[in-house]
Amino acid sequence: MVRFTKMHGIGNDYVYVNGFDQSVADPAELARVMADRHFGVGGDGLILVLPSQSGDVRMRMFNADGSESAMCGNGVRCVAKFAYDHGLARVNPIRVETAAGLRTIHLIFGKDNWSVCDDQWVINDDGNPVRGAMVDMGEPILEPARIPVLVESEHAVNVPLAVDGRTFEMTCVSMGNPHAVIYVDDLATINLAEIGPKIEHHPLFPQRVNVHFVRVHDSGHVTMATWERGSGITLACGTGASAVCVAGVLTGRSARIIDARLPGGHLHLDWRESVNRVIMTGPATEVFTGTWPG
Repeated sequence: MVRFTKMHGIGNDYVYVNGFDQSVADPAELARVMADRHFGVGGDGLILVLPSQSGDVRMRMFNADGSESAMCGNGVRCVAKFAYDHGLARVNPIRVETAAGLRTIHLIFGKDNWSVCDDQWVINDDGNPVRGAMVDMGEPILEPARIPVLVESEHAVNVPLAVDGRTFEMTCVSMGNPHAVIYVDDLATINLAEIGPKIEHHPLFPQRVNVHFVRVHDSGHVTMATWERGSGITLACGTGASAVCVAGVLTGRSARIIDARLPGGHLHLDWRESVNRVIMTGPATEVFTGTWPG
């Protein structure tokens, strides 16, 4: 039997497995069957929390289709909460090793809900549970060859993307995984279920891509709709929100500090010019625990 915990970050939900005391022979297949929302536990994928050589814990993330991704912003917050709550790393901040590099997560504790902490990162337990976390998401990658996206320019900013006879302007950013950000005046005009997979598998993206349609309300507030590579429509995407923060600055549409509204809730993003790193803050929630036939 595989013991698991179901968790989510503003609706971006995964099945979490403690890899310190149990092993998973085929995590890709386990992700496919457990993430099934009709015949499994249900979720956007599977995340293994493992021992690490460079951090406090290591994270491996598998999408609902079994493909492995390097990083998940909402997932890494939940990894930090899982590690703290289960005694795997009783420290704050927690350093999580990912395939996209080491991420430092500052836990936020509270009686009722999470709140954005200040720049000093003075966050105390005080006997309260972990409600959320502030994550250093790292430096955005802007070079097309490293994202990767097949465009011939220094940066992939406001470049044309032709899909089904319609041409969009997209800005591409990698936060350890590739993102295409497309700004629209009305999200209701986008059939995400139809156009999302076509952009994900577009020939411009050799490793596929996460797709985000964004409406800007003002310089500090945006609303997003996301098609996630390997999972489909999701309620939230932390690396995607980070990419949207960067894209807004590159295109002059929004400020370096924004509130991103996603179907599952809100994330606070800050692309700090002094260090060229994106800081993301949001909640982390445990839903239930259980066992799965091994």
